[in-house]
Amino acid sequence: MDLSAIFLGTGGSVPSARRSTASVMLVRGGRRMLFDCGEGTQRQMQSSLGLAQVDEIFLTHFHADHILGLPGLLKTYDLTAREEPLTIYGPRGLRDLFKILGRLVGRTDYELNLVEVDPGDAVGHDGAEVQAFAAEHGVRANGYALIEQERPGRFDPEAAKRLGVAEGPAFAALQRGEEVEGSSGPVRPDEVMGEPRPGRTIALTGDTAPCHSTVQAAADAELLIHDASFSEEEAQRAADTGHSTVGQAASVAREAHVKMLALVHISSRYHVGTVLEEARDVFEPSFAPRDFDVIEIPFPERGEPKLVPNGARERDEPEPEADA
Repeated sequence: MDLSAIFLGTGGSVPSARRSTASVMLVRGGRRMLFDCGEGTQRQMQSSLGLAQVDEIFLTHFHADHILGLPGLLKTYDLTAREEPLTIYGPRGLRDLFKILGRLVGRTDYELNLVEVDPGDAVGHDGAEVQAFAAEHGVRANGYALIEQERPGRFDPEAAKRLGVAEGPAFAALQRGEEVEGSSGPVRPDEVMGEPRPGRTIALTGDTAPCHSTVQAAADAELLIHDASFSEEEAQRAADTGHSTVGQAASVAREAHVKMLALVHISSRYHVGTVLEEARDVFEPSFAPRDFDVIEIPFPERGEPKLVPNGARERDEPEPEADA
């Protein structure tokens, strides 16, 4: 199953000509999950993927640079005759927020569901879940981690044949974890299946100071997408505002043993290449994706995460899976 992170907005609180405000889309097997929806998010979609019909929206917190794109996107979905229900998840206060935003959006012909989630809550998916964890930003704020379940080991058909298992339904039953009959008695799945294989994890912080909850949520993750608002020389300002420096984000990534760090929310006052070197001095596999870059995350046995520059503008979106 394909898994990728599409960066629609990588800038700080003030957008620049090249970097829009916060928005990342995770695509897993055709299911689209949007994390934050800063001003201009639907324009970023139109400039790359087209008006993607997201399946869920997760808000990290309710500061303007993370939510101002919502009214326009929701209204455009209505005007373009969206029929599928849409669920928006966010910290406590989400329903109060929509008492205000609802006046801008108006009534939608599609079903709009609002779900408030606390740290520790999880939203289930096919073979995975999105877990909320506590961010430290001076207001109620969540980070989110997409965590896939462990996968069964590889099936060894030759071992099954040696044990006298007939090809066909019995092979499928073994792969489902069921015991079947062989030529000399019952055959257990562990006799023909390899060791379980790990799933993948992507953790996304939203705005946050460096904190242990992120280290826990991102432990051994393939990808950590972390706030990196300030350079090291402004560490005190980062602390005062509930943000991270690039070096602090890199330290979190190193402590969590992630495979790749994506730095976002970098203030427009900095030259990104310069502050990126500060992160790489601490954690070498650090990157600062631009808007429309994509990071593809294969299963661990198939290789490392890969940054695809401008990949969203060249992407062929897979069709959503049935019952996804």
